[in-house]
Amino acid sequence: MKSYVPNTLEERAEMLKAIGLDSMDELFSDIPEDLKLHRELDLPAPMSEMELRELMMGYVLQNDEGGLLFRGAGSYRHYIPSVVPQLAARSEFYTAYTPYQAEMSQGMLQSIFEWQTVICNLTGMEASNASVYDGATAAAESLLMMRDSKKKSRVLYSAGLNPDVVTTMKTYAHCYGIELVEIPLKDGLTDLDALRANLDGAAGFIAAQPNYFGCIEDMEAIAAAVHEAKALLTAYVNPITLGLVKRPADYGADIAIGDAQPLGLPMNFGGPYAGFMAAGGKLIRNLPGRIVGETHDAEGGRAYVLTLQAREQHIRREKASSNICSNQMLCAIMSTIYACTMGPAGMREVAEQNIAKAHYLASEIAKVPGFKLRYDAPFFNEFVVDTELPAEQINEALKDMGIVGGQILEDGGMLWCATEMNSREDIDFLIDMLKNIAEGGEEA
Repeated sequence: MKSYVPNTLEERAEMLKAIGLDSMDELFSDIPEDLKLHRELDLPAPMSEMELRELMMGYVLQNDEGGLLFRGAGSYRHYIPSVVPQLAARSEFYTAYTPYQAEMSQGMLQSIFEWQTVICNLTGMEASNASVYDGATAAAESLLMMRDSKKKSRVLYSAGLNPDVVTTMKTYAHCYGIELVEIPLKDGLTDLDALRANLDGAAGFIAAQPNYFGCIEDMEAIAAAVHEAKALLTAYVNPITLGLVKRPADYGADIAIGDAQPLGLPMNFGGPYAGFMAAGGKLIRNLPGRIVGETHDAEGGRAYVLTLQAREQHIRREKASSNICSNQMLCAIMSTIYACTMGPAGMREVAEQNIAKAHYLASEIAKVPGFKLRYDAPFFNEFVVDTELPAEQINEALKDMGIVGGQILEDGGMLWCATEMNSREDIDFLIDMLKNIAEGGEEA
């Protein structure tokens, strides 16, 4: 196996000549020198396909997916009914992607329509799009929706948003000339006084429900403050909570966004996932990507069509409201199957299980010497714990016992999580190990 690039050196030279260049270095001249690799990589000799497959399988076997998991922070381990991967593996779905010849892809259009219906039912909003890459992308795209709707380039966001989501938002904001202003937290919740003091001249505000630290925000009060200032409210929600917690439409959110990973998608070592976006009224035209609608054909039969593509990318890219032109259809199909399989009663039961398991875990951790809950606010399935021992030391000791401990925060706190997948026996075992660590029974 001499090269993974299918064209020859002569063909590459011909292609470079066609665009007026003499070398590959010239092609990549815009990349700063300090970002280029100026050394030879220590790679093994070329391998045959069989040898390469054996090597990669060896790497796969090194991945340890076992053990007890008590960490969330944006990616959660939930039970996935076997019907979800079984149906999603069918060839009609498994090769699913964006329909470029939409009217020729009735099955694809129907699957998008069903996904949109699920998202609208979960969020209470009027319309949803065909999904975006992940929750962070949905948050970043909502910046453009608020900016274009209000004709203002200043957007506020809660410090309770996931830091990875904020990073993506900042990338978009830099490229689109949007000013982002962070609103701090007070006792784990968005500081309403700080929010009101900064709303003047803002297009909108983005808050998470529950927030990154697991706390349940007072979204009704947030919505009232935002709307009093004639701004828009975007709610970044965990879809699993919507079986129990108020839906975005119920407290007046203008845009509902989030990551569909908790809905039947494995953690996948970080992805791929699917981001959802939903809105109502005039904001529907600002939704990025595609919206599929249901109609009837010439013979009166049910048919699906691309109802709206709220962008101008085809002919005037520089004026496009968004450059999203794809969707995460396979992931969206899995989430759709999951939601339909669970139904309203199942979604509520999962949410109740998450709350019950997390609160039992929190109450037991708080009894361990040197461990203290940071916030008193109501929470869903995550909460922050402060410890006398260094968090790194705790997690290293737990790792040796086959336990993935809480996410370590920048200030040294630990963000713990429990889902329906954590049994009472699992939690009790964790507590015993934490007590052992606190008493000095384990050297980290």
